[in-house]
Amino acid sequence: MVQFIKKAAVLGSGVMGSGIAAHLANIGIPVLLLDIVPTELTDDEVQKGLTLEDKSVRNRLADLAVKRLLKQKPAPLTTKENIHFIQTGNMEDDLERLKDVDWIIEVVVERLEIKRQVLEKIEQFRKPGSIVSSNTSGISIEAMAEGRSEEFKKHFLGTHFFNPPRYLKLLEMIPTKETDRSVLAYMKQFGEDVLGKGVVVAKDTPNFIANRIGTYGLLVTVKEMVKGGYSVGEVDSITGSLIGRPKSATFRTLDVVGLDTFAHVAHNVYEKVEGEEKKVFEIPSFMKRMLEEKRLGSKTGLGFYKKEGNKILELNYNTLEYEPRKKLKTPAIEIAKQTKGLKGKLKALLYADDRAGNLLWNILAPTLLYSAKLVGEIADHIVDIDRAMKWGFGWELGPFEIWDAIGVAKSIRKMEKEGLEVPEWVFKMIDQGHESFYKQENNQELYYHNGEFRLVERNKKAVHIQSLKEAKGVIKKNSGASLVDLGDDVALLEFHSPNNAIGLDIIQMIDYAVEEVDRHYKGLVIGNQGKNFCVGANLALILMEAQDDNYFEIELVVRRFQQAMMKLKYSANPVVAAPFNMTLGGGAEVCLPASRIQAASETYIGLVEVGVGLIPGGGGNKELYIKQLESIPKGVNIDLQNIANKVFETIATAKVSTSAQEARENGFLNQNDGISMNGDHLLYEAKQKVLSLYEAGYRPPVKKKIPVVGETGYATMILSAQSMHLSGYASEHDVKIAKKLAYVLAGGKVPFGTKVDEEYLLDLEREAFLSLVGEPKSQQRMQHMLLKGKPLRN
Repeated sequence: MVQFIKKAAVLGSGVMGSGIAAHLANIGIPVLLLDIVPTELTDDEVQKGLTLEDKSVRNRLADLAVKRLLKQKPAPLTTKENIHFIQTGNMEDDLERLKDVDWIIEVVVERLEIKRQVLEKIEQFRKPGSIVSSNTSGISIEAMAEGRSEEFKKHFLGTHFFNPPRYLKLLEMIPTKETDRSVLAYMKQFGEDVLGKGVVVAKDTPNFIANRIGTYGLLVTVKEMVKGGYSVGEVDSITGSLIGRPKSATFRTLDVVGLDTFAHVAHNVYEKVEGEEKKVFEIPSFMKRMLEEKRLGSKTGLGFYKKEGNKILELNYNTLEYEPRKKLKTPAIEIAKQTKGLKGKLKALLYADDRAGNLLWNILAPTLLYSAKLVGEIADHIVDIDRAMKWGFGWELGPFEIWDAIGVAKSIRKMEKEGLEVPEWVFKMIDQGHESFYKQENNQELYYHNGEFRLVERNKKAVHIQSLKEAKGVIKKNSGASLVDLGDDVALLEFHSPNNAIGLDIIQMIDYAVEEVDRHYKGLVIGNQGKNFCVGANLALILMEAQDDNYFEIELVVRRFQQAMMKLKYSANPVVAAPFNMTLGGGAEVCLPASRIQAASETYIGLVEVGVGLIPGGGGNKELYIKQLESIPKGVNIDLQNIANKVFETIATAKVSTSAQEARENGFLNQNDGISMNGDHLLYEAKQKVLSLYEAGYRPPVKKKIPVVGETGYATMILSAQSMHLSGYASEHDVKIAKKLAYVLAGGKVPFGTKVDEEYLLDLEREAFLSLVGEPKSQQRMQHMLLKGKPLRN
């Protein structure tokens, strides 16, 4: 077996194959992308005088796939530069190149015979010990391997990526009976640590785990909708975030996935099961008509929804006409909306005797029972089933976690009353006196399996903050943040205010954390496991104080924030920020002065204050400028104006990086900062960075003066803003904000190249921030953002 996967090949350059290639390229693994040789020339190729023997023709499919990667939305590549890791070819001329790769992934059309033919060709050219996998949504892995050599079979398995591979966490691995267990163990570790995936081991059964249960649940939902006379919009209004599912709920998700794709997955199971289960997997007649009429969803512009101007209409499945979208409104829904926590919401909904409660019960009860029935058949235990549904379908709770939330015993009594069949092993669990599938014991999570409770196995790099708190307690906390012992003499500062917005409470905890760490710890990690790292300062509080003309209070908070950021920067021990997802405004300002940043690959970082009529006030302008100055190698002449212009443009346009790699290109990260592919490992890797800095004898940076571009540089920066105004791309207020920003970055009215200290720049920044807070148009922008959630251009 290979010792490490250094190079890979993907055979099949369709949406899935090219997406997998892009994901490997994002990690920095060189990829060979191959596809079949075309049998006909395009009109363009004919005009160019090309023949079927020309390399550009023979490689056309793979070449076009690579070009599409640069245009696709959402972007498969974390930065366009990663395209250089992908080489193209075809499956006739280039199979010999497979001898140089460590992992070969077959992603051709979903037909068993074709897959077998491709695997036969692969065996002729692969090097011994290289790993081969098939990406399939449900074709038998065992059947594919028939006829292959013993050595090939040992290194062969299924690897089912979920689409799009960059964004969806689940990777199902499906070994055959002959797959070497060490190969499976290696690939699981590689999947988690390098690919950044949540890996579950699935049995070789139709549709494996997530698609089997997800498709079942969706078809049950459709049947209950028709039976109960609910509309498409009504179902979606209660099967989304209200019950811990993605906002796209049921039918909007189907439109995105494509009805044809869904029908193929459902048919896969339909062909291989019997009896009542077969009936569930039969596509309803109205969906068959939709398939015939190409109402496939987003890809054809028509599906369960249709956009008409600014309106979104829903499909009437009886007439196949489109009507205004409806929402379900019942007492249970109102109670659930006012109930804190998903578990409470589910209880309020599922036991309610109204249209919402009845529909959700009739959807979820069969899905829970179906999941229980399949334990041992599709996966070894309940943990992998729960993880598959959370990682693959975006459920907040897996089936057995949902069951625990609503009460296992209570739900079983209701199921029995309705004549539903409960698997024997669930009764056995209840008879043994156990009330739930999961339980906590000695600060460890256990799950029920074959009459006993076993420890839930986790990758040692997966840190769980709540478990840390339960095991070690909290060092100190207030309403906005907690200081937690992360182990190994490293502390964690966790934000937990609403939206993790920064207010005085968080600022106070930053002050305390730095002092406590300097006395008792090796270093500090700033991170959390909320929805986003931090979306900025408490905008509502700033607006309220501004409208009350309480500028003294605003000035105090901004000054305190600036001082807290300086404490982070000059802390005696290393501070590592661990951003992920939205890291905006004040969130970015917390990261920039840290000793290092360890960012999740999916980190969207930016100083976006101009969108609400302000400029960064916590030192962000200064720190982004300094970070870019310090990224210039020693001995290279520094073009101050170029750096000032770049920082000015980044902040003035509220540019948000679309990945951690792009954040590096935009200057928010440098080469000393790290990127974590697996978000679950982010805090662990941030802690390791703290420890490595400490062990290397960390010393805080020495305070030094900063060269600025002064008055001439200021004039250069505002030229672009004024030209945008003259072209109609920027309003007068945009120009006013841009002038304030340029003045701060330029260092005020000083000569070009003047060296100033940080406190001077912070004073300029604070004055500019306060002057903009008082502007009526800035206050309008703040109010609009709070009410509408998007910027106002006034």
